[in-house]
Amino acid sequence: MPKKGTAKIAASILISSVVISTMSGCGLFGGDKAAKELDPPHNVSYTEGKDGKSASASKSGESEAKMVSQELYLIDKNGYVVSQTLKMPKTESVAKQSLEYLVDGGPVSNILPSGFRAVLPTDTEVLGVSIKDGTATADFSKEFANYKKEDELKILQAVTWTLTQFNAVKTVKIWINGHELKEMPVNHTPINAGASRADGINLDSSDVVDVTNSHPVTVYYLAENKGKTYYVPVTKRVDNGTANPLRAAVDELISGPSKTSGLLTDFQTGVKLLGDPVVKDGKVTLNFNNAIYGSFDSKKKIISQDVLNSIVLSLTEQPGIKDVAITVNGKADLVTEKGKKLSQSVTRPEKVNTGSF
Repeated sequence: MPKKGTAKIAASILISSVVISTMSGCGLFGGDKAAKELDPPHNVSYTEGKDGKSASASKSGESEAKMVSQELYLIDKNGYVVSQTLKMPKTESVAKQSLEYLVDGGPVSNILPSGFRAVLPTDTEVLGVSIKDGTATADFSKEFANYKKEDELKILQAVTWTLTQFNAVKTVKIWINGHELKEMPVNHTPINAGASRADGINLDSSDVVDVTNSHPVTVYYLAENKGKTYYVPVTKRVDNGTANPLRAAVDELISGPSKTSGLLTDFQTGVKLLGDPVVKDGKVTLNFNNAIYGSFDSKKKIISQDVLNSIVLSLTEQPGIKDVAITVNGKADLVTEKGKKLSQSVTRPEKVNTGSF
């Protein structure tokens, strides 16, 4: 199915990382076991110091059994902060390790996907990471401040979203050499009580007339690199008069990315919700018209994998939403491109963008 956007994309794309199960509450991408190994337990307090157990690089001949998958937020060729799931040595100091792998010229260099770059300045040391009462405090060496001002927001977002992938972390504080920062050191972006995902990522307010009378909503569009697609979170502003935030997110997906963004969408013209999303016990149900089938024959009731993934990723960014069910004209008899029945709800994947280039 052709993607709409400002960039061209191959008509046939292999997305081997996406697997949909017909079981209730199934994940999009799998990887549940690896994520559970990486996530620190809830309500813990610990410190990963400079002499901690964090591994900085894979040793020669290290077995796959000692490797785990981890999400890192890197910068892609279009300048967006995007997660990439990469394999790293297993360690007890996962939070500290994840930041070490954000350093330019650091251990990520050997596994950095084509078209992506690390976000933290060269020679930056991660002096420690402590997690207490939902707040992660990351302490860096003075080299952390050696960045260009245009990279400041990207660095703050990459550190914040990398650390908040762990269940125990909701907000992030940044220190340099043991001293807390209330603002970023170069362009003085406020940090105050801590940064969180609520602050957004890859901010886009291009379609908003009155920013002060709007609120953020994060949705996932598509980008392409060497014939493969990946998902890019973009925080857009929607008018405060929008009563239903879930519907606002779906509307932004249907509208698609801005024409100058370089991003893509697989939503085709004419897609509409036939009513507000219905939420019950953490599950949201969306009822679309036939246009959700896009260029597929509506009689076959096939939904694009990219459309499905974008919906689930976007809506599970909203507080309290754990899984998504999709119906067309009130009926839940859709199938995926692989022919799997989509009669049950779908959960957010434990890991996003697991494919390599």
